[in-house]
Amino acid sequence: MIDVYSWPTPNGHKVHIMLEECGFEYKAHPINIGNGDQFGAAFLAISPNNKIPAIVDSDGPDGAPISMFESGAILIYLAGKAGKFLGATDREKYLTLQWLMFQMGGLGPMLGQAHHFRLYAPEKIAYAIDRYTNEAKRLYGVLDKQLAKTEWLAGDNYTIADIANFPWTRSHENQGVDLADFPHVKRWFDAMNDRPAVQRGVTVLAHLRKPLIDDKSKDMLFGKQQYQKR
Repeated sequence: MIDVYSWPTPNGHKVHIMLEECGFEYKAHPINIGNGDQFGAAFLAISPNNKIPAIVDSDGPDGAPISMFESGAILIYLAGKAGKFLGATDREKYLTLQWLMFQMGGLGPMLGQAHHFRLYAPEKIAYAIDRYTNEAKRLYGVLDKQLAKTEWLAGDNYTIADIANFPWTRSHENQGVDLADFPHVKRWFDAMNDRPAVQRGVTVLAHLRKPLIDDKSKDMLFGKQQYQKR
Protein backbone atom coordinates (compact mmCIF):
# COMPACT_ATOMS: atom_id res chain seq x y z
CA MET A 1 0.00 0.00 0.00
CA ILE A 2 1.19 3.49 -0.87
CA ASP A 3 -0.09 6.41 1.18
CA VAL A 4 0.02 9.71 -0.71
CA TYR A 5 -0.25 12.95 1.23
CA SER A 6 -1.34 15.51 -1.27
CA TRP A 7 -3.68 18.20 -2.58
CA PRO A 8 -5.21 18.71 -6.05
CA THR A 9 -2.53 21.00 -7.47
CA PRO A 10 -0.30 20.41 -10.52
CA ASN A 11 2.40 18.81 -8.36
CA GLY A 12 -0.16 16.68 -6.61
CA HIS A 13 -1.76 15.64 -9.89
CA LYS A 14 1.58 14.40 -11.19
CA VAL A 15 1.77 11.74 -8.51
CA HIS A 16 -1.97 10.94 -8.60
CA ILE A 17 -1.74 10.30 -12.35
CA MET A 18 1.38 8.17 -11.94
CA LEU A 19 -0.22 6.03 -9.27
CA GLU A 20 -3.21 5.47 -11.55
CA GLU A 21 -1.02 4.70 -14.55
CA CYS A 22 0.99 2.15 -12.57
CA GLY A 23 -2.07 0.52 -11.05
CA PHE A 24 -0.65 0.63 -7.54
CA GLU A 25 -2.93 0.28 -4.56
CA TYR A 26 -2.89 3.62 -2.78
CA LYS A 27 -4.76 5.83 -0.36
CA ALA A 28 -4.89 9.61 -0.76
CA HIS A 29 -4.70 11.72 2.39
CA PRO A 30 -5.64 15.40 1.93
CA ILE A 31 -3.12 18.01 3.03
CA ASN A 32 -5.13 21.20 2.79
CA ILE A 33 -2.48 23.79 1.96
CA GLY A 34 -4.96 26.63 2.39
CA ASN A 35 -5.59 25.58 5.98
CA GLY A 36 -1.91 25.08 6.77
CA ASP A 37 -1.90 21.27 7.04
CA GLN A 38 1.52 21.28 5.37
CA PHE A 39 3.04 22.77 8.53
CA GLY A 40 1.88 19.97 10.83
CA ALA A 41 4.55 17.91 12.57
CA ALA A 42 3.36 14.60 11.10
CA PHE A 43 3.56 15.91 7.54
CA LEU A 44 6.90 17.64 8.11
CA ALA A 45 8.30 14.31 9.25
CA ILE A 46 7.93 12.98 5.70
CA SER A 47 8.13 16.27 3.77
CA PRO A 48 10.63 18.55 5.55
CA ASN A 49 10.22 21.25 2.89
CA ASN A 50 6.50 21.53 3.83
CA LYS A 51 5.42 20.95 0.22
CA ILE A 52 2.97 18.46 -1.21
CA PRO A 53 2.99 15.74 -2.36
CA ALA A 54 4.77 13.14 -0.26
CA ILE A 55 4.34 9.38 -0.14
CA VAL A 56 4.95 6.54 2.27
CA ASP A 57 5.37 3.15 0.62
CA SER A 58 4.92 0.33 3.14
CA ASP A 59 6.81 -1.98 0.79
CA GLY A 60 10.02 -0.09 0.04
CA PRO A 61 13.00 -1.28 -2.02
CA ASP A 62 14.34 -3.47 0.79
CA GLY A 63 10.94 -4.51 2.07
CA ALA A 64 10.87 -1.80 4.72
CA PRO A 65 8.70 1.34 4.54
CA ILE A 66 10.15 4.36 2.74
CA SER A 67 8.93 7.95 2.63
CA MET A 68 9.58 10.27 -0.29
CA PHE A 69 9.06 13.96 -0.93
CA GLU A 70 9.59 16.10 -4.07
CA SER A 71 7.22 15.16 -6.88
CA GLY A 72 9.96 14.53 -9.45
CA ALA A 73 11.78 12.15 -7.12
CA ILE A 74 8.50 10.39 -6.38
CA LEU A 75 7.85 9.89 -10.11
CA ILE A 76 11.31 8.37 -10.58
CA TYR A 77 10.77 6.12 -7.57
CA LEU A 78 7.37 4.92 -8.77
CA ALA A 79 8.69 4.35 -12.30
CA GLY A 80 11.47 2.20 -10.86
CA LYS A 81 9.01 0.27 -8.72
CA ALA A 82 6.66 -0.31 -11.65
CA GLY A 83 9.41 -0.97 -14.18
CA LYS A 84 7.88 1.38 -16.75
CA PHE A 85 7.45 5.00 -17.83
CA LEU A 86 11.16 5.81 -17.42
CA GLY A 87 12.55 4.36 -20.66
CA ALA A 88 13.71 0.90 -21.65
CA THR A 89 17.28 1.87 -22.55
CA ASP A 90 19.84 4.19 -21.00
CA ARG A 91 19.32 6.65 -23.84
CA GLU A 92 15.56 6.68 -23.34
CA LYS A 93 16.01 7.07 -19.58
CA TYR A 94 18.27 10.10 -19.89
CA LEU A 95 15.98 11.77 -22.42
CA THR A 96 13.07 11.19 -20.07
CA LEU A 97 14.96 12.64 -17.12
CA GLN A 98 15.95 15.64 -19.24
CA TRP A 99 12.31 16.59 -19.83
CA LEU A 100 11.42 15.80 -16.23
CA MET A 101 14.09 18.29 -15.11
CA PHE A 102 12.71 20.81 -17.63
CA GLN A 103 9.44 20.68 -15.74
CA MET A 104 10.97 20.67 -12.28
CA GLY A 105 13.42 23.49 -12.89
CA GLY A 106 11.62 25.58 -15.49
CA LEU A 107 8.03 24.93 -16.46
CA GLY A 108 6.66 24.43 -12.94
CA PRO A 109 8.41 27.34 -11.20
CA MET A 110 7.82 29.81 -14.02
CA LEU A 111 4.17 28.92 -14.57
CA GLY A 112 3.75 29.07 -10.81
CA GLN A 113 5.01 32.65 -10.88
CA ALA A 114 2.65 33.43 -13.76
CA HIS A 115 -0.25 32.10 -11.71
CA HIS A 116 0.83 34.10 -8.68
CA PHE A 117 1.22 37.48 -10.32
CA ARG A 118 -1.75 37.11 -12.68
CA LEU A 119 -4.19 35.72 -10.07
CA TYR A 120 -3.06 35.92 -6.46
CA ALA A 121 -0.71 38.86 -5.90
CA PRO A 122 -2.33 41.55 -3.72
CA GLU A 123 -1.38 44.20 -6.27
CA LYS A 124 -1.18 43.99 -10.03
CA ILE A 125 2.43 44.55 -11.03
CA ALA A 126 2.60 45.00 -14.80
CA TYR A 127 6.31 44.19 -15.01
CA ALA A 128 5.88 40.87 -13.18
CA ILE A 129 2.76 39.91 -15.13
CA ASP A 130 4.46 40.63 -18.45
CA ARG A 131 7.68 38.89 -17.44
CA TYR A 132 6.10 35.62 -16.38
CA THR A 133 3.41 35.58 -19.06
CA ASN A 134 6.10 36.00 -21.70
CA GLU A 135 8.21 33.30 -20.07
CA ALA A 136 5.20 30.97 -20.01
CA LYS A 137 4.74 31.48 -23.74
CA ARG A 138 8.46 30.87 -24.35
CA LEU A 139 8.32 27.59 -22.44
CA TYR A 140 5.25 26.45 -24.34
CA GLY A 141 7.24 27.20 -27.47
CA VAL A 142 10.00 24.88 -26.26
CA LEU A 143 7.43 22.14 -25.71
CA ASP A 144 5.85 22.80 -29.09
CA LYS A 145 9.16 22.52 -30.92
CA GLN A 146 9.93 19.20 -29.24
CA LEU A 147 6.45 17.79 -29.85
CA ALA A 148 6.70 18.69 -33.52
CA LYS A 149 9.42 16.02 -33.71
CA THR A 150 8.18 13.34 -31.32
CA GLU A 151 4.83 11.89 -30.30
CA TRP A 152 5.63 12.23 -26.60
CA LEU A 153 8.06 14.56 -24.87
CA ALA A 154 10.93 12.09 -24.55
CA GLY A 155 10.34 10.28 -27.85
CA ASP A 156 7.97 7.62 -29.10
CA ASN A 157 6.94 6.35 -25.68
CA TYR A 158 4.79 7.84 -22.94
CA THR A 159 6.89 8.51 -19.82
CA ILE A 160 7.05 10.36 -16.54
CA ALA A 161 8.18 13.38 -18.56
CA ASP A 162 4.66 13.65 -19.98
CA ILE A 163 3.08 12.93 -16.60
CA ALA A 164 5.15 15.69 -14.97
CA ASN A 165 4.58 18.40 -17.55
CA PHE A 166 0.91 17.88 -18.33
CA PRO A 167 -0.71 19.05 -15.08
CA TRP A 168 1.00 22.43 -15.37
CA THR A 169 -0.50 22.99 -18.81
CA ARG A 170 -4.07 22.37 -17.66
CA SER A 171 -4.31 25.99 -16.48
CA HIS A 172 -2.89 27.48 -19.68
CA GLU A 173 -5.62 30.12 -19.88
CA ASN A 174 -4.69 31.43 -16.42
CA GLN A 175 -1.10 31.69 -17.66
CA GLY A 176 -2.12 33.89 -20.58
CA VAL A 177 -1.50 31.08 -23.08
CA ASP A 178 -3.75 30.08 -25.98
CA LEU A 179 -3.05 26.50 -27.04
CA ALA A 180 -4.14 27.39 -30.56
CA ASP A 181 -0.77 29.16 -30.82
CA PHE A 182 1.01 25.88 -30.02
CA PRO A 183 -0.59 23.20 -32.21
CA HIS A 184 1.82 20.42 -31.29
CA VAL A 185 1.27 21.05 -27.59
CA LYS A 186 -2.47 21.02 -28.28
CA ARG A 187 -2.23 17.62 -29.99
CA TRP A 188 -0.24 16.23 -27.05
CA PHE A 189 -2.54 17.90 -24.50
CA ASP A 190 -5.58 16.26 -26.06
CA ALA A 191 -3.82 12.86 -26.13
CA MET A 192 -3.02 13.23 -22.44
CA ASN A 193 -6.61 14.15 -21.63
CA ASP A 194 -7.82 11.03 -23.44
CA ARG A 195 -5.88 8.65 -21.18
CA PRO A 196 -8.21 7.02 -18.60
CA ALA A 197 -5.53 7.06 -15.88
CA VAL A 198 -5.02 10.79 -16.42
CA GLN A 199 -8.75 11.38 -16.21
CA ARG A 200 -8.87 9.48 -12.92
CA GLY A 201 -5.73 11.09 -11.54
CA VAL A 202 -6.90 14.68 -11.90
CA THR A 203 -10.06 13.92 -9.93
CA VAL A 204 -8.18 12.68 -6.83
CA LEU A 205 -9.11 14.99 -3.93
CA ALA A 206 -10.46 17.52 -6.45
CA HIS A 207 -13.81 17.76 -4.67
CA LEU A 208 -12.06 19.24 -1.64
CA ARG A 209 -10.39 22.16 -3.35
CA LYS A 210 -11.90 25.62 -3.05
CA PRO A 211 -10.76 28.97 -4.50
CA LEU A 212 -7.99 30.60 -2.48
CA ILE A 213 -9.77 33.86 -1.82
CA ASP A 214 -9.73 34.28 1.97
CA ASP A 215 -6.94 36.01 3.85
CA LYS A 216 -6.07 32.93 5.91
CA SER A 217 -5.43 30.79 2.84
CA LYS A 218 -3.34 33.49 1.20
CA ASP A 219 -1.30 33.91 4.37
CA MET A 220 -0.67 30.17 4.59
CA LEU A 221 0.57 30.04 0.99
CA PHE A 222 2.17 33.42 0.42
CA GLY A 223 2.55 35.20 3.74
CA LYS A 224 4.53 34.98 6.96
CA GLN A 225 3.30 31.46 7.78
CA GLN A 226 5.25 30.10 4.83
CA TYR A 227 8.53 31.58 5.98
CA GLN A 228 8.59 30.72 9.66
CA LYS A 229 11.44 28.55 10.88
CA ARG A 230 10.23 25.03 11.67
